[in-house]
Amino acid sequence: MHDERRRIEERVQRLHDQRIKAAIYAAAVPFEIEAWQAPGEPVPFEEAASASYAPFATGTPWGPPWGTTWFRMRGQVPAEWAGRRVEAVIDLGFVGDWPGNQAEALVHLTDGTPLKAVNPLNQYVAIANPAAGGEEIDYLVEAASNPDILADDFSKITPMGDIRTAGDKPLYTFRRADIAVLDEEVWHLDLDIQVLRELMLELGEHDPRRHEITHALDRALDLLDLDDVSGSAADVRAALKPALARPANASAHIVSGVGHAHIDSAWLWPIRETKRKTSRTFSNVTSLADEYEDFVFACSQAQQYEWVRDNYPKVWARIQESVRKGQWAPVGGMWVEADGNLPGGEAVARQFVHGKRFFIEHFGVETKGVWLPDSFGYTASYPQLAKLAGNEWFLTQKISWNQTNKFPHHTFWWEGIDGTRIFTHFPPVDTYNARFSGEEMARATRNYQEKGVGTRSLAPFGWGDGGGGPTREIMERARRLADLEGSPKVVVEHPDDFFAKAREEYPDAPVWVGELYLELHRATYTSQARTKQGNRRSEHKLREAELWATTAALHAPGYAYPYDRLDRLWKTVLLHQFHDILPGSSIAWVHREAEAEYARVAEEVEALTAEALGALGTGGPRVFNTSPVERREVVRAADGTPTHTVVPANGSAPLGTGEAPRPVTVEGRVLDNGLVRVEIAEDGTLASVRDLRAGGREVLAGRGNLLRLHTDLPNYWDAWDVDKHYKNRYTDLLDAESVTVVEDDPLLGAIRVERSFGNGSRVTQTISLRAGSPRIDFETDLDWHEAEKFLKAGFPVDIRAAHSSAEIAFGHIQRPTHTNTTWESARFEVSGHRWVHLGEPGYGVAVINDSTYGHDVSRTVREDGGTTTTVRLSLVRAPRIPDPGADQGRHRFTYALLPGATIEDAVAEGYSLNLPLRVADSAGTPEPVVSVDGEGVTIEAVKLADDASGDVVVRLYESRGGRARGVLRTSFPLAGAEITDLLERPLSTADTDGDGVTVTLRPFEIQTLRLAVRKR
Repeated sequence: MHDERRRIEERVQRLHDQRIKAAIYAAAVPFEIEAWQAPGEPVPFEEAASASYAPFATGTPWGPPWGTTWFRMRGQVPAEWAGRRVEAVIDLGFVGDWPGNQAEALVHLTDGTPLKAVNPLNQYVAIANPAAGGEEIDYLVEAASNPDILADDFSKITPMGDIRTAGDKPLYTFRRADIAVLDEEVWHLDLDIQVLRELMLELGEHDPRRHEITHALDRALDLLDLDDVSGSAADVRAALKPALARPANASAHIVSGVGHAHIDSAWLWPIRETKRKTSRTFSNVTSLADEYEDFVFACSQAQQYEWVRDNYPKVWARIQESVRKGQWAPVGGMWVEADGNLPGGEAVARQFVHGKRFFIEHFGVETKGVWLPDSFGYTASYPQLAKLAGNEWFLTQKISWNQTNKFPHHTFWWEGIDGTRIFTHFPPVDTYNARFSGEEMARATRNYQEKGVGTRSLAPFGWGDGGGGPTREIMERARRLADLEGSPKVVVEHPDDFFAKAREEYPDAPVWVGELYLELHRATYTSQARTKQGNRRSEHKLREAELWATTAALHAPGYAYPYDRLDRLWKTVLLHQFHDILPGSSIAWVHREAEAEYARVAEEVEALTAEALGALGTGGPRVFNTSPVERREVVRAADGTPTHTVVPANGSAPLGTGEAPRPVTVEGRVLDNGLVRVEIAEDGTLASVRDLRAGGREVLAGRGNLLRLHTDLPNYWDAWDVDKHYKNRYTDLLDAESVTVVEDDPLLGAIRVERSFGNGSRVTQTISLRAGSPRIDFETDLDWHEAEKFLKAGFPVDIRAAHSSAEIAFGHIQRPTHTNTTWESARFEVSGHRWVHLGEPGYGVAVINDSTYGHDVSRTVREDGGTTTTVRLSLVRAPRIPDPGADQGRHRFTYALLPGATIEDAVAEGYSLNLPLRVADSAGTPEPVVSVDGEGVTIEAVKLADDASGDVVVRLYESRGGRARGVLRTSFPLAGAEITDLLERPLSTADTDGDGVTVTLRPFEIQTLRLAVRKR
């Protein structure tokens, strides 16, 4: 037989694309259109319905950037269309085929009922099937003219990312608004050919099945009448039926399809637009559920459900009905799909608490799995936190984006730092926006790492990132692929069902221990520094407000614990931990609003704390310590005078208590407090740091606090990525304008270093040493005006460290300092929370920070045989895409060097730097609400129980990485204690003795105690 594949393949493509698709709508009549441009921000339906509309014609430009245009569309179904399937077809002037970042619209009836959304891949709204003929159609269509920020594939800087800079030129040209007849036979023929053609092209050229499909298509298309596609479509379909009826191989891979619509809570659009995106996508999904009984849709992010509940009650009612029918599956159990590395431990706990409670309260559903397909790597604390929230499985997709190493498993047990394991799956289809294309199905089979021991994988299907969701075409593909030779078998099912089957067939899946590090998007630990600082400070301020509100509720008669206000503030912070807000990868509008929200949160939380402390009465200046460690610290009185005070953990003390430590001396550029001696060079770097407690040991092996300015242009994804080549070009900032003593007090010595550099940037650093503490602080005021630059602060220390230790949520993780393999080499930029520790047996150094997350650690051997281990904090970047002004302007932050530090010291000083002692005129309380006897037992949160019972909830964890045992004591009469899950539900009874609770923890174990208060 002659090889005619090329002729046939080209024939199939042309006839499908040019003739069959064009015949899907058999007839059409245009709507009569009127338009009204909403001024400013989106308006409610009622306002739009009462507006004055003007005539509008197709072919007319419309839609300024970020604008809203309402269209009124009126028409009548022709009488001769009775008995046929009639739809509205609307093309707003869509560009490309991505639904999520361009023109979108929600179609309403005139009574305000949302019907369905339209986007480039979902342009229809069902009118009737079958139509009676003569029906009057009257729609109000809310159209959003969002700019295409992805234009030019993120290669060009654009002002479109903020309404303030985007201009007002119309972005789109309205193409079509018709009432049309859907020719169902042609539509199904279109899908038959798509599925067979895509499968054919993925099969090997020596596979008989490929040739069978090729010739089946050729023979079938001989039956297509080009002058009457509609009339001949049934004959073509009948000819193709045998090819579509051939069953899959018995050993074919099984793909569990789960409907999905990834909706970034903000990214290339602001939060206000996401609120509308949810209504559009969820309207489409509930409409599809009505059409396909076998459809199952998985949806996470309780915040998005709440937006729909509050703004689109009719869509919310449809969601509730779909959940009852089993077609809608709430998943994830988190408030939003948060970043996987940056949120603090308590914040991750609250993500689960608020998310799971929402689904339980509103749907009676307790989610079983963590659904995080798109976050940029995952902390090694996740398995324990997930299990403590009642989860059984974990799903992500993003690790498939690794730049260097292919992750070795698709189904495995993930083991966290404490030993907890959770059953985990990476879909080998390598996307969370699957559409069941032939290429995707072949990739899923080819990629699947568990061949021979596992048979199934999961594929989230539906258009996403900006929403859109599954379409009827994708569902039709799934039906055709349910049992088709040459393809994996597709079954649409609930993700819980998939995970149950996958675990049953592969219970002894391999184990991956530690973090899931994404070898990409490493700059998300640093980009948009003010957003990250807002998150860090909000987390700590909320901890503070909860502790003192609990104290006041227990000790101040008449004080009411602010449940609702704290709940609302926590949800605001949790929202902004979304994986494109906190990582700094959104447009300017998003980060501008985030900074304003963090300022509002700070103001309100400060007021809550002041109210709580005020409720305790007045009694002169008192120092309050929110951290879980006793503090012997220098604080400033109201007049600015440094004062030394000893304050118990989670407690308070009068200002000025405790024995005064040895004073600080300032001689030239040398600070000395008897613990450490710090010499500052003429260029403003640290020339020497000697640990006097260790016999004068020199800590540094080079210039300390060396600010290095790198050129930073990654290959792609500017705000997300930093590529290894950034290290090759840099400028060391060694030209200090001034090095000046600014504080010379027995309790505090400080020297200020000022520098100008680059494109008008300026940095002022106050280097301070306090009496009684070896910690050297670098209070930094940076006015940043660079572009495509990366600023780091380096500390080369004379330590041979085999690994670095960095704080993460509820613990810390060790990372090798060598680059023996590609896995270690790929970790050239890593994340941590409040501290990084370097140590060798007998000695260690920590670098503490109050708002940075990214850092790198490297090691080299000197000519004298000693080893220099360098840790460099990533301070600020200057990417220009998607936000051209990212990080520009003023930054204020502090980091510190802690010589002679153990892990325990790093933990303590990390809390101290991030939770400054507070001086207030308050009577305080004689004892902390709770205190702990026992090393390594660290209190993370103290609050009242969420059910308003008056019980006290204490979350604590083992912070050193070893076993710990201690006694938690209360300053209130204890009636009983339970160990609970994160949702404060009992797991077991705690061991109590009077007002004490015995606490036993394995390494890094998290424990939540619920303490009942005995009535006096």
